[in-house]
Amino acid sequence: MSDSHPVALITGAGSGIGRGIAIELAKNGFNIAGNDIVSDPQNREKGLWEVKERVEELGVSFLPVQGDISSQKDHEKIVDAVTKEFGAIHWLVNNAGVAPKQRFDILETTSESYDRLMHINARGPFFLTQRVANHMIDASKKDADARFGIIFISSISAYASSPNRAEYCISKAAISHAARIYADRLTEFGINVFEIRPGIIMTEMTAGVKEKYDKLIAEGLIPQKRWGYPEDVGKVAVALAKGYLDYSTGQAIEVNGGMDILSF
Repeated sequence: MSDSHPVALITGAGSGIGRGIAIELAKNGFNIAGNDIVSDPQNREKGLWEVKERVEELGVSFLPVQGDISSQKDHEKIVDAVTKEFGAIHWLVNNAGVAPKQRFDILETTSESYDRLMHINARGPFFLTQRVANHMIDASKKDADARFGIIFISSISAYASSPNRAEYCISKAAISHAARIYADRLTEFGINVFEIRPGIIMTEMTAGVKEKYDKLIAEGLIPQKRWGYPEDVGKVAVALAKGYLDYSTGQAIEVNGGMDILSF
């Protein structure tokens, strides 16, 4: 299938920030290929098929693509499914990620927790980007007018210390630097690469600490004095994908209500 809409492949699109990005890009005319580890056509209340309904209400197409982002074999399946359906991938949004199953002090964390987070949050996006970038290079040779780009969703944890979830911080620091290296390598092909660093965003991942952060926000943790929402991140992704920051490849955009401007 091919039409005039650019195509964005978003990992972890079934909920949270990925869902928010999918909807905001769809509002701006992007066809969406939404990846998640679970794809249940019978569940229209949450997950990829709920997002599919919301996206298609906006007049564009949505392709649910099941796959485990930590598996390179699944990368091939994901990319093949998207290119078969849409012909090309114009934007890749590396959003899928997980938090530790249990928070441990850095002096007690386990190798199992470390390996799990690094495989999903860092290794997976690194190699999926490698595969998609090579596709984009080939596609750009066939269509000189097409625009291609890549976005890594990291976190303020890429630079902020959290000793009770060190492996999460390290995994986000890894993809933060991967974004810069890919930006350097791909600039000769006209492929821009960006990083978005969300702060405290209201999602299922943060639901368990809502009361804690409600109190901290009220006490001044965030200058803008509110939670962030998935659509806040989605709007920044739109700005990048629409080309409004075309002379800023390799840059990180903070979406944190001003947390990074504070001096503690």
